[in-house]
Amino acid sequence: MTEPVCVRPPKPLFSNVSSAVPSPCISLCRLDEQKVCLGCFRHVEDIREWRSADDARRRVICAEAEQRRANA
Repeated sequence: MTEPVCVRPPKPLFSNVSSAVPSPCISLCRLDEQKVCLGCFRHVEDIREWRSADDARRRVICAEAEQRRANA
């Protein structure tokens, strides 16, 4: 007789997805000379950090991106 096998559900690809602070990505991913995306105005390091950032940090990233957009 075989024992039942515990099957874990697959881990989500993005484990820190939050609907509270949606990603500003508009799928126009091109970096300028300063490594800032011309679509969402996030710096490449902010884009990398996004997945692991908490909501407070994401709000800061979005505010900084909006400031870059306003200055563009």
